[in-house]
Amino acid sequence: MGHAPDFETLVERHRREIQVHCYRMLGSFTDAEDLVQETFLRAWKGRDGFEGRASVRTWLYRIATNACLDVLARRPRRVLPDQLGPAGEPAGPITAVDLPWLEPYPDRLLDGVAPDDTGAAVVERETIELAYLAAVQYLPPRQRATLILRDVLGWSAKETAALLETSVASANSALQRARATLRERLPARRAEWTVGDPTAGETALLKRFIAAYEDGDPAAVARLLHEDAQAVMPPYPLWFGNRASIVRALSLSMDPASPHCIGRFRMRPVGASRQPAVAGYLLRPGEHEYRWFGVTLLTIKDGLVTGMAAFESATAAAWGLPETWPAGHADLGSS
Repeated sequence: MGHAPDFETLVERHRREIQVHCYRMLGSFTDAEDLVQETFLRAWKGRDGFEGRASVRTWLYRIATNACLDVLARRPRRVLPDQLGPAGEPAGPITAVDLPWLEPYPDRLLDGVAPDDTGAAVVERETIELAYLAAVQYLPPRQRATLILRDVLGWSAKETAALLETSVASANSALQRARATLRERLPARRAEWTVGDPTAGETALLKRFIAAYEDGDPAAVARLLHEDAQAVMPPYPLWFGNRASIVRALSLSMDPASPHCIGRFRMRPVGASRQPAVAGYLLRPGEHEYRWFGVTLLTIKDGLVTGMAAFESATAAAWGLPETWPAGHADLGSS
């Protein structure tokens, strides 16, 4: 493999796509960052054993997949609140719960992959969406690896079986079981969702969504929601299963006269897991600047929001944004 500079040149060009692979395997942006480092450390330690029969890219995917399987062997699957129990109704403050929550992935890091990079097609696919990642979490680790290697990366049954140290027949069987589970877990009519750059209609809807939140107007938000819209808010286990419940919750949190009012919002569009999303800042009662609140992903169909997933645990740094938004500033500027 050569000296350290040669090693770094060979592996660094694959850093971003290896991180995305680890994210798909684990459902956590934070863990994916750690596993990239673990992958490169293992690669460095094993560089003398690399014989060049496969490409460096394939070699790194093998190491990363095994590193992820090691993690999955000792950690529970990552979840969203709607997987834990039935929808609830707003009744005031709710308590955060320390669970292994699913996390979104910043689009700005996906956009950083060069157009001619061998991994560009991989990170552009719809398999980065939250719905896909949530469904994948139901798969046992080896089925999960098989599905991602075969259906996302396009590996052959023979290559997959070799990595997992199993037979081709067993690898094919695992793939069929994984596909069947995915069909059961993915939302109905998912194929009709828009994937990729937002359309003009979605961009306009996002602007109206931001305006409604910044105005503190639950009724305006209601006009943008489908009747059966759902809202989840990790790390809070309570989730809402329809427009009426969402609007009741917003009425409690947005009304300055409510004892449960959390303050005023400022928002800006961002991209997360290849879905329309907004970064939120909150000016809490008695404070003088807007502080980072988190990222909210939207699912849009037929001109209405059908799903909202608000992640308070998402960090501003991951989206290249500051921790605060000065109250007198109209915009944050470019990230």
